[in-house]
Amino acid sequence: MNINAALSGLGNVAKGVTGLGLAVIPTALVVDVLFPGTTNIVANLGHFVESFTGEGLTGLILLLLVMAVAD
Repeated sequence: MNINAALSGLGNVAKGVTGLGLAVIPTALVVDVLFPGTTNIVANLGHFVESFTGEGLTGLILLLLVMAVAD
Protein backbone atom coordinates (compact mmCIF):
# COMPACT_ATOMS: atom_id res chain seq x y z
CA MET A 1 0.00 0.00 0.00
CA ASN A 2 1.44 3.35 -0.96
CA ILE A 3 0.79 6.78 0.51
CA ASN A 4 -1.39 7.87 -2.44
CA ALA A 5 -3.79 4.98 -1.91
CA ALA A 6 -3.97 5.70 1.81
CA LEU A 7 -4.67 9.40 1.26
CA SER A 8 -7.23 8.58 -1.40
CA GLY A 9 -9.03 6.25 1.00
CA LEU A 10 -8.95 8.89 3.73
CA GLY A 11 -10.33 11.46 1.29
CA ASN A 12 -13.18 9.13 0.35
CA VAL A 13 -14.05 8.65 4.02
CA ALA A 14 -14.04 12.42 4.58
CA LYS A 15 -16.30 12.94 1.56
CA GLY A 16 -18.71 10.31 2.85
CA VAL A 17 -18.92 11.86 6.30
CA THR A 18 -19.39 15.33 4.80
CA GLY A 19 -22.11 14.05 2.48
CA LEU A 20 -23.90 12.41 5.39
CA GLY A 21 -23.75 15.63 7.39
CA LEU A 22 -25.08 17.66 4.49
CA ALA A 23 -27.96 15.20 4.13
CA VAL A 24 -28.84 15.26 7.84
CA ILE A 25 -28.89 19.07 8.19
CA PRO A 26 -31.89 19.70 5.86
CA THR A 27 -33.74 16.80 7.47
CA ALA A 28 -33.16 18.29 10.92
CA LEU A 29 -34.31 21.70 9.64
CA VAL A 30 -37.61 20.22 8.44
CA VAL A 31 -38.11 18.41 11.75
CA ASP A 32 -37.35 21.61 13.67
CA VAL A 33 -39.84 23.60 11.58
CA LEU A 34 -42.58 20.99 11.97
CA PHE A 35 -41.88 20.31 15.66
CA PRO A 36 -40.23 23.43 17.17
CA GLY A 37 -37.63 22.88 19.85
CA THR A 38 -36.85 19.27 19.00
CA THR A 39 -33.44 19.73 17.37
CA ASN A 40 -32.72 23.46 17.91
CA ILE A 41 -30.84 23.41 14.61
CA VAL A 42 -32.31 26.74 13.51
CA ALA A 43 -30.91 28.48 16.59
CA ASN A 44 -27.59 26.65 16.27
CA LEU A 45 -27.22 27.62 12.60
CA GLY A 46 -28.06 31.20 13.53
CA HIS A 47 -25.31 31.23 16.15
CA PHE A 48 -22.90 29.60 13.68
CA VAL A 49 -23.47 32.29 11.03
CA GLU A 50 -23.42 35.01 13.69
CA SER A 51 -20.00 33.83 14.87
CA PHE A 52 -18.64 34.49 11.38
CA THR A 53 -20.44 37.76 10.69
CA GLY A 54 -19.57 39.18 14.11
CA GLU A 55 -15.92 39.30 13.02
CA GLY A 56 -16.56 41.77 10.20
CA LEU A 57 -15.04 41.37 6.77
CA THR A 58 -12.63 38.64 7.89
CA GLY A 59 -15.48 36.53 9.23
CA LEU A 60 -17.51 37.07 6.08
CA ILE A 61 -14.62 35.93 3.89
CA LEU A 62 -14.12 32.90 6.14
CA LEU A 63 -17.84 32.08 5.91
CA LEU A 64 -17.67 32.22 2.11
CA LEU A 65 -14.63 29.92 2.15
CA VAL A 66 -16.44 27.42 4.39
CA MET A 67 -19.45 27.49 2.08
CA ALA A 68 -17.22 26.97 -0.98
CA VAL A 69 -15.51 23.97 0.63
CA ALA A 70 -18.86 22.47 1.65
CA ASP A 71 -20.08 22.74 -1.93
